[in-house]
Amino acid sequence: MNSLLDLLVVAGYLVVVVTLGLVVSLKSRSRAAQKNGNAEGYFLAGHSLSWPIIGMALFATNISCVHLVSLAQAGFDSGLLIGNFEWMAALTLILLALFFAPIYLRSGVTTLPDYLEKRYDRSCRDWLTILSIASAVIVHIGFAFLTGGRMITYFIPELGNIYVAIIFIAALTGVYTIVGGLIAVVVTETLQTVVLLIGSTIITVVALYQLGGFGAVMEKLSELNEMERLSMLRPAGDPSGMSWYAVLLGYPVLGIWYWCADQTIVQRVLGARDANHARTGALFCAVLKIFPVFIFVLPGLVAYLLFKSGGLDISALQTVHDGKMVTDSKDILAVMIEQLLPTGLRGLVMAALLAALMSTVAGALNSISTLVSYDLYARFAPGRSDRQLIAVGRMVAGLALLVSIGLVPLLDMYDSLFVGLNDIIAHLAPSITCVFLIGVLLPAATAASARWTLWLGSALGVGVFVFNKLVPDNPLAAIPFMLMAFLLLVVCVVLQLVLTYLTRQPGATCDGRFAWSRPSLAFRESGWPGLADYRILCVLLVVLYCSLYWYFA
Repeated sequence: MNSLLDLLVVAGYLVVVVTLGLVVSLKSRSRAAQKNGNAEGYFLAGHSLSWPIIGMALFATNISCVHLVSLAQAGFDSGLLIGNFEWMAALTLILLALFFAPIYLRSGVTTLPDYLEKRYDRSCRDWLTILSIASAVIVHIGFAFLTGGRMITYFIPELGNIYVAIIFIAALTGVYTIVGGLIAVVVTETLQTVVLLIGSTIITVVALYQLGGFGAVMEKLSELNEMERLSMLRPAGDPSGMSWYAVLLGYPVLGIWYWCADQTIVQRVLGARDANHARTGALFCAVLKIFPVFIFVLPGLVAYLLFKSGGLDISALQTVHDGKMVTDSKDILAVMIEQLLPTGLRGLVMAALLAALMSTVAGALNSISTLVSYDLYARFAPGRSDRQLIAVGRMVAGLALLVSIGLVPLLDMYDSLFVGLNDIIAHLAPSITCVFLIGVLLPAATAASARWTLWLGSALGVGVFVFNKLVPDNPLAAIPFMLMAFLLLVVCVVLQLVLTYLTRQPGATCDGRFAWSRPSLAFRESGWPGLADYRILCVLLVVLYCSLYWYFA
């Protein structure tokens, strides 16, 4: 990025975000402390979050640099197919709104491991804490640093090293996150969501304009005989490994873990004013998830068509390997920004990328500090003051930044960033998805069944993952990661149900605050009047997404 104007736009954005985060945290910390206690005000924003902030914060935390960069890469490589991860998210956000969020708020938990202890036992809490910290460091922060570092060094090669860029962003994000807590995170995320959507929309509109509009997309695909690139539902045996049934079976496993059982995401819901704000916030995020297909994935497809028609030079991404031309499409979004956008707009879109990176890292840091402070430190050092809990949380957040930076070289080994990210999740999520889903919907499920399902299910997932990487020619390695996630979930569900049958005491059941005695009760709680009723909103969302899938089938 050799334009002074672009650099000034990016620098100005960074100053605004960091200043906003610090000012908000300083103004709100004393007020939240007086109302709900220091630690609760720091970690859960004093239960003051309304539905618009919850929805935008969920969206901003989910959409990281990984999404902007990797979804564009996926659009370039295979078309709109990867958009299933965006639209299928609406299903799991509906589940969050209907079944999970009311239980979490009713039970008064601070963290999701806290919920598992109250629902099952302390062993489940400890194990989930470890898994949640690991996933936040690897999935949320590590991949965000990798993609963000690649983008920054592409535009500012004078930095000379990806780690210089990563450390710079880590320092800026850490300042307001570690000082301000959740309220600083969600307020800055609200601003970043707006910047993110504006920047992404700009690159989409400009790319379509260069191609000749959406009609030209259809025309070019027809000329290339590649109309399947517009299809979201692929037939059995599709080379991508994401046939329609693989998506239908596998995504809910990943999605329930991510949207309903991952501390980094659900912490925004735990900070809600009440159940209706939590529900509506989750459903608002489901509405926002319509747009990534058009402003994150579609630009990659348009870039492919521009490349085929000679309107985009990707020679910088191509190398000769074994006598064949190989394209590393990880930086396709950077190429588009560089070649398609004028001075000034390049800076704005880079600011959007930094917004995505910083919001995700900030959310993960806050969740890690909450998990360690409440679920580990408070347990092994009981009686500690709120000031000590916050101090430990800040220290751990700083340590998490360092560990995530160290993981970047390992994560960069994947050819596709998005596939790499979800490959890890597919082996980590099944046991967690199982114990949460059964825990919320089946009051008879026992602590012993959950404990052993978490232990054995996690061991099985890690074992399969490592075995496939060490012995890539084995039959298991040929199973697409989406189907692998489903198969691992089936094993976990069968295991927990069998263990529940074997360990259940006659007449024993869990407290009604921690599980629905009947799933239908989730539809009987009072909601806001008229169209704002969460049940009506859920129906409207289902109709909307079914219409979208029908059109892009």
